[in-house]
Amino acid sequence: MFAAVASVSVVGLTACPVQVEVDIAEGLPAFTIVGLPDATVQEARERVKSAVRNAGFHFPAHRITVNLAPADLRKEGVFFDLPVALGILKASGQLQVPLDGYVFLGELSLQGTLRPVHGVLPAVAGLAALDGTHTYVVPQDNVGELALLSGTRLLPSATLGGVVQALQDVPAIEVVPPYEPPHEAVASSLDFADVKGQAAAKRAMEIAAAGGHNVLLTGSPGSGKTMLAERLPGIMPPMTRDEVLEVTTIYSAAGLLMDGASIVEQRPFRHPHHTASSSAVIGGGATARPGEISLADRGVLFLDELPEFHRDVLEVLRQPLESGTVTIARVRQTLTYPAHFLLVAAMNPCPCGWHGDPAHPCTCSAADVRRYRGRISGPLLDRFDMVLSVPRLQASELGELSRGEASSTIRSRVVEARGRALKRLAELGLQANADLSGPQVRRLVPLDREAQAFLSMAVTRFGLSGRGYDKTLKLARTIADLEGAERVRTEHVSEALQYRSAGAEWDAGG
Repeated sequence: MFAAVASVSVVGLTACPVQVEVDIAEGLPAFTIVGLPDATVQEARERVKSAVRNAGFHFPAHRITVNLAPADLRKEGVFFDLPVALGILKASGQLQVPLDGYVFLGELSLQGTLRPVHGVLPAVAGLAALDGTHTYVVPQDNVGELALLSGTRLLPSATLGGVVQALQDVPAIEVVPPYEPPHEAVASSLDFADVKGQAAAKRAMEIAAAGGHNVLLTGSPGSGKTMLAERLPGIMPPMTRDEVLEVTTIYSAAGLLMDGASIVEQRPFRHPHHTASSSAVIGGGATARPGEISLADRGVLFLDELPEFHRDVLEVLRQPLESGTVTIARVRQTLTYPAHFLLVAAMNPCPCGWHGDPAHPCTCSAADVRRYRGRISGPLLDRFDMVLSVPRLQASELGELSRGEASSTIRSRVVEARGRALKRLAELGLQANADLSGPQVRRLVPLDREAQAFLSMAVTRFGLSGRGYDKTLKLARTIADLEGAERVRTEHVSEALQYRSAGAEWDAGG
């Protein structure tokens, strides 16, 4: 007696169709799963046995062989509990209806209930892109994240018995309705109105949000660097449907939607500790899970105490910052995850933290300061669009009772600036000015003779690299967008150079 049931396996973010083949033969009772299963899949034997019995069905006392095809694909996770159980019921004659056109996935409890599994969104989205005619039988608790897949046919259930009953009766198939992303950014309790003073830093955060530019904040302890970074997602534009789908897919694969959240509609803010390993930040491990840079996709990655991070962690950030993706190579597989994030980093100016502070004397020697700053390599520093000094507030500023400008007001200007940029970038498939390549920025950001001469003088004076030159143009374009200007003028270039020149002076030990 033989039965075949369609299922799916997720490798990284890629869905791979899997055929669950079940053969029941005469012989001593045995239950074998082959097809390169991991330990979790092997343990499905005990879960399936108990689930079948406790759901009111008979578990065959025969030789049962389950093959997960293709046999050369590593099978991981608990996706296959439900299809294995249904294959046994089909092969033993307890389930008479055909299973063609269905794809099954889900974890079974010993009672026979269906538990949610992570990775359902990339699994269903990947197969639906290949063949939109399938109906997907999934745990009831996984339906929320599938709301992003408009037009997909679903048959959700809470128990194994419920799945069998639905297949034998007229299936109550649900078709996912169209999804509308939020028109307004998701409200946050962190507001820029709570940040006292720091007008220059707030201006830099607004430019960063409008153009997707990376920022390095330097300053004494308690100057407000973390407060500024934490409030940056609140002034960024609302996520588009494609961005919501991309981010939710990553969180589904990472198993971070299991806490009740179904869809990620707020831009992520990730804040890893400086002791985090390269696998935690970049991604990897035994199962090559997404790292912090992928979990920050379309949001903000905040690295506090930047020089304290391991050198290998910092240097490996360079490629994702340029490409927007990260590739993790392992012996058996190579996986690519999205990593299009806005990087905000913060650090003290020296080991003791008080270099250049007018109120606290610095106890570090010049060699200590150079050594401390030298932990940030030149190539990594060059990838920051803006380097900004954040001074400590004066007593008069700390005592101010009036609140600053609200995040909602700043966000409205950011949204308008992004809208102007998107009109230019739509044909390139880009979202922000920071995404422009060198040739693209030179073509889309023409300068008049005065602005070009001013920028050429700055290149000589500050020793800007080719990347620094391009980043200055991108910054100037964003500043012009915030002002509603069609062309980049000298004053826009001048403001952009203030942020770039600060980085050049900092790198030189100033």
